[in-house]
Amino acid sequence: MPPYRRPRRPGATVFFTVALAERGSDLLTREVEVLRDAVRRVRARRPFGIHAWVVLPDHLHCVWTLPEGDAEYGVRWGAIKAHFSRSLRERDAARGPGAGAPFLPTEFPVVRSGRYAGLKPGLRVGKRECAIWQRRFWEHHIRDKADLVGHVRYCWANPVRHGLVERPEDWPFSSVHRDMAAGRYR
Repeated sequence: MPPYRRPRRPGATVFFTVALAERGSDLLTREVEVLRDAVRRVRARRPFGIHAWVVLPDHLHCVWTLPEGDAEYGVRWGAIKAHFSRSLRERDAARGPGAGAPFLPTEFPVVRSGRYAGLKPGLRVGKRECAIWQRRFWEHHIRDKADLVGHVRYCWANPVRHGLVERPEDWPFSSVHRDMAAGRYR
């Protein structure tokens, strides 16, 4: 199988899906402030524009635009995941022994479907990996204005598709509130 290569288009607008290793978890909504802090920290060092963002319990979707001359969205995702994981790990350590079960999962769950179903991936301990995130993410480069609007609306509607709310504006972890107030993407 040839290695996967991501497109490298500086200044691109890209839709992402990023998921937790354990589907069915509520970690992202439970710790949404930790996630927001991780995104703020990464954007301060490596800026990117946010067209839309929705955080669901076990995955998120967003649409970014990278700065002109910059195609390094993978570096940004690595940093966001690392900041989030490190913050939770440090909080676990601060709780100390006897404070209950550790907050972070210590191993990846068994893969339930697809090519690797039934397998249990190992952690790369030498790289201080946590069993929080799926190792990769899915991306789609936006082609035109209609594609952008469609993916922004997909972000907005995702909590409805998952049966979490009846209307997009009822979901608290979405840019729909910011975007509708500003009259964007109608």
